[in-house]
Formats: sequence, C-alpha cells, structure tokens
Amino acid sequence: MTNIHLEITGVNMDFPTPKGSFRALENVNLKVQKGEFVSIIGHSGCGKSTVLNIVAGLYQATAGGVILNGKEVRDPGPERAMVFQNHSLLPWLSAYENVELAVKTIFKGKKSKAEMKEWIEHNMQLVHMEHALDKRPDEISGGMKQRVGIARALAMEPEVLLLDEPFGALDALTRAHLQDSVMEIQADLGNTMMMVTHDVDEAVLLSDRIVMMTNGPAATVGDILDVEIPKPRERLAVSESKEYNRCRHEVLRFLYDRHGKKTKEATHSDLDLVADKKIETENWVVSINKSKDKVA
Repeated sequence: MTNIHLEITGVNMDFPTPKGSFRALENVNLKVQKGEFVSIIGHSGCGKSTVLNIVAGLYQATAGGVILNGKEVRDPGPERAMVFQNHSLLPWLSAYENVELAVKTIFKGKKSKAEMKEWIEHNMQLVHMEHALDKRPDEISGGMKQRVGIARALAMEPEVLLLDEPFGALDALTRAHLQDSVMEIQADLGNTMMMVTHDVDEAVLLSDRIVMMTNGPAATVGDILDVEIPKPRERLAVSESKEYNRCRHEVLRFLYDRHGKKTKEATHSDLDLVADKKIETENWVVSINKSKDKVA
C-alpha cells in the first residue's frame, strides 16, 4: 500500500478493573491511505471506539502506537477532529458561535476576524446549515445539531476526521441525509475519514474499506474488506449493485461467525433478521428518493 497517511501498529490497550487488568485490544494493526474512508465494525464491546480514541490521542495505548504523517500520536491535536454520537454542542451558544469557538482556538492570530467569519459560514454551508446560524441547540433538530457538530470539526481543517457512530441516535431518514452530506464533503475536501458504526449498510455505502473487529476481550482486526464500488456513489444505484450485496454478505457472515453462529447453520431468527434488514434498506431507499422528489 502506497501513500500511507495513518498507521496503527501493534496496539494493545489494557484498562484497570477491581479484578485486575482487562485487555480490550491486542495487536491491532491498520494502515490508512490519505483520503481513504475506513469504517470499523464489530459487535458491542469489541473495542471499536477505543481504537478511535487512541487515534484521537484521547487514550494512550498500553503497547504499540499510532503514526500520522511520520509523527507519533501521543495527545489530541488539531490535525485530528472527532465527531461523537452526541453532538456535544454548548447549549448557551448559537450554531455559529459553537463553530466559532473551534475556529478561534485553531486560527487565532492566523486569520483575521473577517476571514474567520467567512470560514465559519463556509463550513456551515458545507453541511447545509447556513439558514440556522443564529439558532441555539435547543431550537434545532437532532440531525441539525449533528450537522453543526460536523461543521465544527471540519472548521478545524483536520487531516483526519474521526466519526464515532455519528448517526446512531438519528431516525433513518435524517441519518441517510447526513450520510449523503458526508459523501459530498469527502468528495469536496478529500479528508481521511475513520468511522465507527454498527450499521452494515452504512459501512458499505460510505467506505473504501471495512475493518471487522473480533469479539473482546483482547479484540483485534479479524478481517479487512475492500469495497470496490466506484465513487461518487448514488444510494439507489449502490443498493442494487452486485458489489454492494457481496460486501454486505461478507460483513454479515463475519459478524455471525464471530458471534458463534456459522452462516450455513443460521437459525430461522438469524435469517429473519437478514430479511428484515433487507426490507428496511429497501424502504429506506424509497423514503430518501421520495424526499428528494419533494425537495425537487
């Protein structure tokens, strides 16, 4: 692999507990190219978010480490911005002021007041929130709050955008709109992105590669799947492609196998779950297209 931007090497992560040390991660290795979108997926407790927190510099690995642009990651830094499932906006500030706070922290003394204003408005436009600059968090919807959170992260001009289940608390329609926004943003800016998700469809739609984690404790990278769907991706076309269904099947098979259920021995309830997920995906696609038709 050429043009390595981010490298995770031999990472172990231990946490102290009343019963002794608990090993959450063991020998995690991953190389990410510049501008690549990588999703991390696995069952609850497999250390997905822990990996992201180590890359963010919020956790220090017990062993091994992270290299970004040839430099070791030891602490949080402006070249890495994180978007959490909870938007984490300051409730007493407007949407504009929440983004402004990050911009002033990063660009104070580097940009003039006029330049910072233009930059804030530009990033709000990227997430289609220019109409709500003066709204406080309690005056906007959950999806709009998350858009502001993404704008705040983008305004830091990070090389790597880290997304920790950013759409998990949203309804299906809002989640789909935000996924489309993220695809547009990456196409425009070319950021390297790493996302933790539980959603197989989301991982296949957005990712260049899907990193599948084994179950914890001592979780590690079980397999990595290349998603060979050309970009830009259109939701309906993607859902009907053979590559989409191949990737979706591979991830589901991995998750079932890691949960102690072999695909060939799947129970009726397992098969019903897959069928229900397929129906949910089809309904989701129809809803999005109806929504787009209304907007048009």
